[in-house]
Amino acid sequence: MKKGVHYEAAFESYLREQGWPYVAVNERRRAIDGVDKLKSFDFVVYSDGPAAWLVDVKGRKFPYVCDSGVHYWENWVTADDLVDLLRWEDVFGPGYTACFIFAYWLTIPLETEIPFLFTFKERDYFFACISAQQYRRHARQRSDRWETLSLRRKDFKRLAYPLQQRNQAKR
Repeated sequence: MKKGVHYEAAFESYLREQGWPYVAVNERRRAIDGVDKLKSFDFVVYSDGPAAWLVDVKGRKFPYVCDSGVHYWENWVTADDLVDLLRWEDVFGPGYTACFIFAYWLTIPLETEIPFLFTFKERDYFFACISAQQYRRHARQRSDRWETLSLRRKDFKRLAYPLQQRNQAKR
């Protein structure tokens, strides 16, 4: 976890508020030989469900506004993010599920109501969860130059779910 990243701080605050047990990962320390080159994930979250989560938080603005227009449900990751997160799942073994938490910061008031908003330091967030396995199965190349992947919006909306429904994870 990177201190000072508001998306990760909001997620950690949410975990505390819910009383969900977790460990924030210190990205500079790794106690396992042979994984020095793997990108660290951000949290281990313990669940009432069948597996603990190895979480990589991805902060995104919602909507994202740029020269090409207004974009909703941005969900890109780098190819290395996905490969390394799945490798961590292998390292931890059974009982752990790698997943991305997309922390959407609602940057403008929306005309439609979004359930499950979480307010942190006067900003509203929505947390969407998708397993790294599901992401890999449905990912498409987004940019060769930046080596990024993403899901089509309709696939993401079908496969990701509000974090508040964590025990209803789609595998």
